[in-house]
Amino acid sequence: MKIATTMSYSGGFAQSAAAVVDMEKAGLDLVWVAEAYGFDGPSLMGYLAALTERIEIASGIMPIYTRTPTLLAMTAAGLDALSDGRFSLGLGASGPQVIEGFHGVPYNAPIGRTREIIDICREVWRREGPLTHEGPYYQIPLDPTKGTGLGKALKIIAHPVRPRIPIWLAALGDKNVELTAEIAEGWLPLLFIPELADRVWGESLAKGKAKRAPELGELQISAGGLLAICDGEDVIKVRELARSSIALYVGGMGAPGKNFYNDVAVKYGFEQEAKQIQDLYLSGRKAEAEAAVPDEFLELSTLCGPAGYVAERIAAFKQAGVTQLNVTPIPVGDQTAPQLIETVKGLAG
Repeated sequence: MKIATTMSYSGGFAQSAAAVVDMEKAGLDLVWVAEAYGFDGPSLMGYLAALTERIEIASGIMPIYTRTPTLLAMTAAGLDALSDGRFSLGLGASGPQVIEGFHGVPYNAPIGRTREIIDICREVWRREGPLTHEGPYYQIPLDPTKGTGLGKALKIIAHPVRPRIPIWLAALGDKNVELTAEIAEGWLPLLFIPELADRVWGESLAKGKAKRAPELGELQISAGGLLAICDGEDVIKVRELARSSIALYVGGMGAPGKNFYNDVAVKYGFEQEAKQIQDLYLSGRKAEAEAAVPDEFLELSTLCGPAGYVAERIAAFKQAGVTQLNVTPIPVGDQTAPQLIETVKGLAG
């Protein structure tokens, strides 16, 4: 089981990047770099590529609506070259609030667009000839009747380090998870509770895997949560740190009926609590929304406790099919984040 973490931006990017370098020395295998509506992800990942030697670097995620498919392919190829083949392309649809509200483009057909984007990226990387694609959402070159008519099929000038860069999809909905299991190398679920995951995604994963090409290998899954090796009251204190994030996603990431994270909480069996969290959050009562997050949800979606207990949580994630434990290390006492990475790597085996 590989050990990963998601890049923190607290304290500034340079400071966070230095922390990643220290965790790399302790055995960290991969770092995910997010892109929401702050700094762009590729700039930060290029900086990390220059500072690190072994660790894998992955976008977690680049939204599919913010770049053309060919630019996504070019960016991935560039980062893979800078890192000597250590890059993975994490893609996701994001949500209407960000895509329409910040980028000003329509949020439509996320599943169909994702499938076409992946096909185009892989064709660009293979570099077998000029790029052509005729799909419902992307036509390359552009149909002459929709532009100047001067478009020409081209082939990427640079030679990608690898003809196949791993693609991960952030997916929660049934159809999106099915697509992920069918065509992606890896899956990035959020708010993952290993004991309940099969209830939510088992059928979709099975449908997708039934159509999966053998050359893709087994579907990789990255999931985890807050990590702390501690006992007593410290366990509760660290778990509480996840409360605001869960409330944000379940309550505030989307309108009623259009919040994928809320849907997941409902499918887990927290239907009443999910509605309460959303109602409170959207009415501006964020503290009350956070208080409404069930303690059980906090415990099952984190890895906080004595080493033996954390080992049990790791085993639960393994049992659920997780191949990459994505943790946010929270040092307690005189611990350091690199020490926690080293410890959890030993516990994961």
